[in-house]
Amino acid sequence: MICQAFANREAIRAHQLRALGHLLSVVAADNPFYAPILRQAGLAGGVEDLDEFFRKMPFTCKEAIVEDQRRHPPYGTNLTYPLAEYSRFNQTSASTATPIRWLDTRESWQAMLDNWKQVYRAAGVTAGDCLYFAFSFGPFLGFWTAFEAACQWECRAIPGGGLSSLARLEAIRDNRADVLLATPTYVLRLAEVARAEKIDPATLAVRTIIVAGEPGGSVPAVRRRIESLWPRATLFDQHGMTEVGPVSYQCPGRPGTLLVMEDSFLAEIVDPRSGRPAVRGEPGELVLTTLGRLGSPLLRYRTGDLVQEDLGAADQEGVCGLALRGGILGRTDDMLLVRGVNVYPTAIDELLRSIPAVAEYQVELDHEDAMTEMRLRVEPSAECGDRDALVRQIETRFRSQFHLRVPVSLCPPGTLPRFEMKARRFVIRGRP
Repeated sequence: MICQAFANREAIRAHQLRALGHLLSVVAADNPFYAPILRQAGLAGGVEDLDEFFRKMPFTCKEAIVEDQRRHPPYGTNLTYPLAEYSRFNQTSASTATPIRWLDTRESWQAMLDNWKQVYRAAGVTAGDCLYFAFSFGPFLGFWTAFEAACQWECRAIPGGGLSSLARLEAIRDNRADVLLATPTYVLRLAEVARAEKIDPATLAVRTIIVAGEPGGSVPAVRRRIESLWPRATLFDQHGMTEVGPVSYQCPGRPGTLLVMEDSFLAEIVDPRSGRPAVRGEPGELVLTTLGRLGSPLLRYRTGDLVQEDLGAADQEGVCGLALRGGILGRTDDMLLVRGVNVYPTAIDELLRSIPAVAEYQVELDHEDAMTEMRLRVEPSAECGDRDALVRQIETRFRSQFHLRVPVSLCPPGTLPRFEMKARRFVIRGRP
């Protein structure tokens, strides 16, 4: 783990400077996308310190990668080596924009597997454990790296692609899986199916649930809901992106805080509007430079993820890396402005998941009029006794927390969509 690999911040920065120097020398010589940018910034010859890199290197935005791939299909020019050296293909899920295709060499793929091994070590996964991947294994990065890293970690890795939720539960039971990997939303869905099929999660062998793909693993209400439905298991959060690979994992002993793997990433937190460094401890946008993915690197990549440094994490024994309180707080492009009030989807999720009688929900946003209107469709849980009281409770919570009057309508059981991958609970009509 990063917190054990380096004694202090100075050791981390020294390692990062060495790795950055190697990255710049390789990229400046052979990467058609970045070579001209580095020459123009005066960085083709390397840097004396990290501050020089931050000062001179412009940001890389997702739109620039999308445009590069549009102009130079199918993979763009951000390839450091000849195409024949790339053996792995993935693409982003395109939940908010045009999908980006990503290629990896054997070396850059292995760098990501090594990062997942850090995740497993921190989560207490050991050789011989049985890991079940409740995942469809599509073209996006997803748990591909997690699965292959588990094999190298000498675990028994079981793929759950192409199966129904019931079949996955039966496989988890029959194979006595120790660790379950899925999105937070799908872990909740599996518990819902288990209840319907009279399978008690408490009778399963699962002791650890590793979640990724959504911010929910560090949202307190989501954590509590999952651990209440899977009483024998401890939740462990992890975060990454197809463009950069696995980035961070839950700080041991500090649930709700993620540690960035700073041996593999040069991380910054900047003000989303100005691009200047955010005030320490204040929310900002996570910017990453990949130090080990030389074949398809990203330099000062604006991830769009909103994070907040956890200044108190340094008090934890052995923790000296960058810690993110609350994990991924949201995205710069998903903040909602509802009748003049700023609302993040993670805040809505936190509110609704704190109410046990809510089984699933959907948010309807109407941009047709001058001001955006929000409505909620809620599916009550089977244990919900007073449906009218549930509506009143939700409406009261929204007025109290967001100062918004949000109409709530209840749906019959099983009518709202369930999600295996990233949940898409927002239905938008019109344009903001």
